[in-house]
Amino acid sequence: MADGPRIVVFSSLFPSAVQPGAGLFVRERMFRVGRELPLAVVAPTPWFPLQSLLRRFRPGFRPGAPAHETQQGHEVWFPRFFSVPGVFKGLDGLAMALAAWPRLARLKRAGRLDLIDAHFAYPDGYAATLLGRWLGVPVTITLRGTEQRQARDPALAPKVRAALQRATQVFAVSESLRQVALGLGIAADKVRVVGNGVDLARFAPLPRAEARAALGLTVDAPVLVSVGGLCERKGFHRVIERLPALRERFPGLVYLVVGGPSPEGDLGPQLRAQVAAAGLDEAVRFLGALPPDALRGPLSAADVFVLATRNEGWANVFLEAMACGLPVVTTAVGGNAEVVCRAELGHVVPFGDGQALESAVADALLRDWDADTIRRYAAANTWDRRVAELVAVFRALHAGAGARAAAAAP
Repeated sequence: MADGPRIVVFSSLFPSAVQPGAGLFVRERMFRVGRELPLAVVAPTPWFPLQSLLRRFRPGFRPGAPAHETQQGHEVWFPRFFSVPGVFKGLDGLAMALAAWPRLARLKRAGRLDLIDAHFAYPDGYAATLLGRWLGVPVTITLRGTEQRQARDPALAPKVRAALQRATQVFAVSESLRQVALGLGIAADKVRVVGNGVDLARFAPLPRAEARAALGLTVDAPVLVSVGGLCERKGFHRVIERLPALRERFPGLVYLVVGGPSPEGDLGPQLRAQVAAAGLDEAVRFLGALPPDALRGPLSAADVFVLATRNEGWANVFLEAMACGLPVVTTAVGGNAEVVCRAELGHVVPFGDGQALESAVADALLRDWDADTIRRYAAANTWDRRVAELVAVFRALHAGAGARAAAAAP
């Protein structure tokens, strides 16, 4: 591994043995950086004394995490920070910083911390900039999608603005998120778009007949697929609402739902009830949460990828579906139109317009898509270019911090 800044990734959303699907997009990005630069992870976990009681009413709520894990050769710590569910969110940033301080201070003393790389502006980025000030190291913050809502919240917007102002560098996974930062008064030259990427080795398409046989699907059935956490934001229920009308036009249509409980909640029971009430039990297949290496099976079996999401930063899953040759139908929110940016890649429809969603899915099922064109677009968005850009910025920030320290020395 080449010499360079020793990075501590700081994110409250990160996979663990307890929540293996949480924050995979953070790990995918930063563990690739970790092939080039020394890296460790501190992933603060919210905690409240009575949260075990809340799990009786909300199974899966704040399941916690091990204190420490080693993942792909990188150490990951999960310190607990005090957070009251649903209230006092303005205190989470400070509480997170205080809880993480002992671990980061030890890493600094051990010569393992030169730069903090935080994901999400609040509370993570806010906490990271406090830690950066206390420890005398530069901080980067990556905007990932929650910032659009927080920037409209009178209580949280000042926290987001403060975090971005104190950060040394701000990354945004989409131009729409960069515009959120600029709207908060952050200097344009401080905010840089570095999107996510796709692993073409992992998401190479399987032969369709083989993929369908593995799922018990007929060769000629129209098949839709959605992948994501089973929470309200992802919009599985919005797709299910349109299925009765779509099945009238496309008899035998099957909808594959890939996902499980997420940190944002578990809509699984409600979705199953919705399916049963609409008489769609034969049409909807709940495949559960699948590891990344297993996703290309259902993606290769489908005709169209659909995600009626309420908000996204930059959805990796679009590129993963495209790498398998699928057109995408999604909503015009966040950075979606930046990923599905051309007509030959799919359709982007207004959020909340159920009829437009239905029409776009129907058109996608009828159209003869050029799968090779779609795959070539995905191939132009691999992780290699993104990681090279990130590594170059991290090296430059470290060099600048070293030069400033040398100039300040007596």
